[in-house]
Amino acid sequence: MKLIRTNTVSPKLKSQILHLWNTEYPQKLNYMAVTDFNSYLENLAEPFHLILIDAEENVRGWYFDFIREGEKWFAIIIDPTLHGEGYGTKLLNLAKEKEPVLNGWVIDKNEGVKRNGKPYNSPMEFYLKNGFKLLPEIRLALSNLSAVKIQWNRL
Repeated sequence: MKLIRTNTVSPKLKSQILHLWNTEYPQKLNYMAVTDFNSYLENLAEPFHLILIDAEENVRGWYFDFIREGEKWFAIIIDPTLHGEGYGTKLLNLAKEKEPVLNGWVIDKNEGVKRNGKPYNSPMEFYLKNGFKLLPEIRLALSNLSAVKIQWNRL
């Protein structure tokens, strides 16, 4: 596996990242068109991407961070065939070297369904294992998403 560090993502990689997003996240969070996904990415302030690429040049993982309301926020997606192999932790550790604080939203209930019909399992345990703290008093409640804030702090 190789790692690409970049502030911009090529159209080819965006297409593969969108496929990973739509495969791994609950179906209600899927983007139906590349243009919608592009709009999402273009509205991120100061984006930074870590893209995990296999030997065949396929995207197998994606970490990205950005500024929202003066805080550093992030998201991460790992191909399910790589779960449990340490790639997610490796990407988070690289981000932790770069940033003193990371904020994220995590779906904390196993209620979603993926595009393939399989259940979406909350990654909460993964984040707790990697040193993130749960901030249960800060929730995101939208029509298509219910999540709780998590935070990692170097201090």
